[in-house]
Amino acid sequence: MMKTIDFYYDLPEELIAQEPAKNRSDSRLMCLDKTSGKTTHKHFYDIVDMLKEGDCLVLNDTKVIPARLYGEKIGTGGAIEFLLLTRRTTDEWEVILKPGKRAKVGAKFKFGDELTAEVLSITDGGARIVKFSYDGIFEEILDRLGEMPLPPYITKKLEDKSRYQTVYAKHSGSAAAPTAGLHFTPELIDKIKAKGVEVHFVTLHVGLGTFRPVKAENITEHEMHSEYYILPKETADAVNRAKERGSRVISVGTTATRVLETAGQNGLPLTESSGWTDIFIYPGKSFNVIDALITNFHLPESTLIMLVSALAGRENVLRAYNEAVKEKYRFFSFGDAMFIV
Repeated sequence: MMKTIDFYYDLPEELIAQEPAKNRSDSRLMCLDKTSGKTTHKHFYDIVDMLKEGDCLVLNDTKVIPARLYGEKIGTGGAIEFLLLTRRTTDEWEVILKPGKRAKVGAKFKFGDELTAEVLSITDGGARIVKFSYDGIFEEILDRLGEMPLPPYITKKLEDKSRYQTVYAKHSGSAAAPTAGLHFTPELIDKIKAKGVEVHFVTLHVGLGTFRPVKAENITEHEMHSEYYILPKETADAVNRAKERGSRVISVGTTATRVLETAGQNGLPLTESSGWTDIFIYPGKSFNVIDALITNFHLPESTLIMLVSALAGRENVLRAYNEAVKEKYRFFSFGDAMFIV
């Protein structure tokens, strides 16, 4: 039995990055050899030198929406906070509300003069299904009224909202950024392509469940949240070509990893697909698709550090994390990166 506490490491609070690096690709980069456990220290812009001609680099092009709304209850004027999680239909969303006791079925809320919402039902987990009413285009209204939902460990206000967005973000739907991609710049991607690396995209809309702690003592008893993904034909074909010629498939982030490994659960070749995934990857699980991973440093006892440990070995990962603490790397969403090869 593998326990949640087996993935704990001690992290000083001052190492939790509260703001992004001034220049995206100036972040530090720890390289971890998953076989030997050896580490080397570089900067993210050095990733160009570490990639090889023929590699297939897969990134998540989801776009974070300004998913936090502040409004009031119609009839009482009581303050309410909505956090949009998952779009069910054009106008219906699963949301978390604060305070929840004000949100019984039938309760109505307004956000400025442009947007109202009515609670339709309550999920088993306590979230609400609400229907929004408005005139115009919902996304434009959300851009005006909503705030970027930064992770709970970031307490400093983000001055430039674009910094919690990858430069290649395309498809709106995430409540959190695929943070491994925050280190890339258009110039860096151009250099990577010029080296002969194939760059392709998947979409996985990240839910706030990614920050949900593992409360089960035995990790296999943890229930994963579901997230919607799209694997385009172009990307599936590129991965298949890379595998056929013996090149590496390198995922950028745990989200891209979950898409590829979901699609590859029954082996290769991959085919175009979309749907919901609740795949949980932890030590003992095999990888059918990816060969290497670019990722950030993750929370202790999280499903993300468990995924990384499945690829590189728990002992290697914890040793590398403790070294990162000693070397004062910056951790979590706005922090530094790791390349597992």
